[in-house]
Amino acid sequence: MLVSQRLVDLIERNADELAKRWLRDVQKHKGTPTYHSYNPTLLHQRAYSVYSQLGKWLSKDTTREEIAKYYLALGSKRRKEGFALSELVQALIITRRHVWLKVLEDGFLNTALDMHQALDLENHVVLFFDRAIYFAVHGYED
Repeated sequence: MLVSQRLVDLIERNADELAKRWLRDVQKHKGTPTYHSYNPTLLHQRAYSVYSQLGKWLSKDTTREEIAKYYLALGSKRRKEGFALSELVQALIITRRHVWLKVLEDGFLNTALDMHQALDLENHVVLFFDRAIYFAVHGYED
């Protein structure tokens, strides 16, 4: 199994733990004040949904249009829920950051090939989240 697939499996397998870490961060981050008092169960479910389906989002079978549809709707929904645009962006950045922190934490990147494949995964993760942020902002503004 390729390291990149092992890393996706690692994230999906630890989705609950990552969602809990994300929740702790958004509830205390100065850039996400609405998250501090928002329903924590609902927030956890939202983060869990992203982490548990990371493989789907990164798959070559998932089109840019599918990402656009989902995140345009998400941006619109967050605006209606009263989140500031900056909070939405910061929450997505925190979501992305926890993916890489988990990869580094588990420390099975022992060879140059492992590191190369991990960086390839990180590039895919960054591209996905860049698209997610762009479309969420667009959905928020419309």
